[in-house]
Amino acid sequence: MVTDAEIKRINELAKKSREAGLTEEEKSEQKQLRQKYIDAVKHSLKANLDSIRYVEDLDEKGPKH
Repeated sequence: MVTDAEIKRINELAKKSREAGLTEEEKSEQKQLRQKYIDAVKHSLKANLDSIRYVEDLDEKGPKH
């Protein structure tokens, strides 16, 4: 899970990158935070997709109304 503080930091680094550039340490931090964010989004998407139930599957397994 990505915290609000981490998202804020991602945005700060992105802004600084556009305006003044980043140090190597900041680039590394940015890369790490971005990867953590991407992993969290992938995990959330997978959980949502895994919870999908098709209407056709429910009709075959359950009573019809």
